[in-house]
Amino acid sequence: MAKYPTEPLKCWPKAKELRQQFYRNFSEAKEKGGIRWMGSAWAPDAVVRGLGKDVYSVTGEPYGASCAFDKPLSAKFLSAAENFGFARDLCAYMRNYWGSILCNEYALDKGKFPKADFAWSQHICCSHAKWYQNACELEGGNVPLFCVDVGAGAYPPFEPEMYPHRIRYVADQMMDGIEWMQKVTGREYNDELFLEAVWNDMRLTSKWAEICMLNRATPAPLDEKTIYSLYVFGVLEQSNAEFADFYDELYDEVKDRAARGIAAVANEKARLMTDTQPPWGFLNIYRYMEKWGAVSVGSLYTFGLAGTWLYDEEKHDLIPRAMPDKKPATREEGCMMLADWHLSKPEYQHFYHPEYKTKMMDAIAKNWKCDGVILHYNRGCEGLTVGIAENRLGLLERGNKVMAYEGNMGDEREFDETATINRLSIFLESLGLKIED
Repeated sequence: MAKYPTEPLKCWPKAKELRQQFYRNFSEAKEKGGIRWMGSAWAPDAVVRGLGKDVYSVTGEPYGASCAFDKPLSAKFLSAAENFGFARDLCAYMRNYWGSILCNEYALDKGKFPKADFAWSQHICCSHAKWYQNACELEGGNVPLFCVDVGAGAYPPFEPEMYPHRIRYVADQMMDGIEWMQKVTGREYNDELFLEAVWNDMRLTSKWAEICMLNRATPAPLDEKTIYSLYVFGVLEQSNAEFADFYDELYDEVKDRAARGIAAVANEKARLMTDTQPPWGFLNIYRYMEKWGAVSVGSLYTFGLAGTWLYDEEKHDLIPRAMPDKKPATREEGCMMLADWHLSKPEYQHFYHPEYKTKMMDAIAKNWKCDGVILHYNRGCEGLTVGIAENRLGLLERGNKVMAYEGNMGDEREFDETATINRLSIFLESLGLKIED
């Protein structure tokens, strides 16, 4: 029975069109007289903006997730990667991406896979640099690659005494990358475009964090299944001005929904949170939870991958990082600000010690008023699942009710839907919920 009023998001059609246009731009880049680059969704794409407005990208993780959502297509790509010789226990996004190249099939429009002119990525997860090294070889072996190492150590407030050196370490690589880009593309670099892109990156990621804060409201104005389709703009291209403008529009609408008590799930009785990527081919599990009156309000993954936050140790809370007082004025200043901004993202921190992730997840559970936490023991992503058993114990010790299930975000063969539904049922019953017909 509905407890709260609900209504569709008014900006949903625009979100859909923006995403479709992004992938069309990559496919049609040559027709537009532009160039293409490939790389990780974590890469500082603002740096590439200085090459011109006609430079288009495809970022591997959201592309891999799109492949995984289409289970028959994903099976084809995964088989191609494995038949080529890539191990099945590697990153599932990466294998979907490689398989797409090997099959010469672009998942978003079913045409041929568009070859990139260069690869610009970064290395934090154990597979990022090797992902694009192999992709460059699969695309003919003549695609140049530059990878920025951001494994500079955990960031403030965890170890503040070391952070200036870490910012410089990453910023210097970006400066080197700009020189490299000019050489491999033959283009002059436009600092004005770069500096504007840095500012767009900051306002997009800051605004996304503010949007996530609105989900503290009861009822929650957004559910996580919807959030998956909205956070993606922060991992497609963070420096995209259209995406940043869209987040401004989205913020206003979600703020209005929260003020009017518009619910994402009309029968909300319990609030949950998750931890990392879902099994993309089985998002129906979120709709199943709704039958019990349970809404997933978000996760460190959806909040932190596209949003920039600071952790307040005293308040035990995640706080959206405020925008700087002024825009960067020089190339070096832009690289320093961008490195500083990206290194503060929550998703970077837990690569160094599981306690960092546990603290931030517990902060979300407490401040977003969650009744339970669902952990995905995700064999498809070594990076975001590292330390997850320690996270479970840490969350339990802090008084959270925790459920875990095994799966893979991008390989349907490693997800047991029936077993997961059964585990969910038992967990939701333990929260005092009953399924509604």
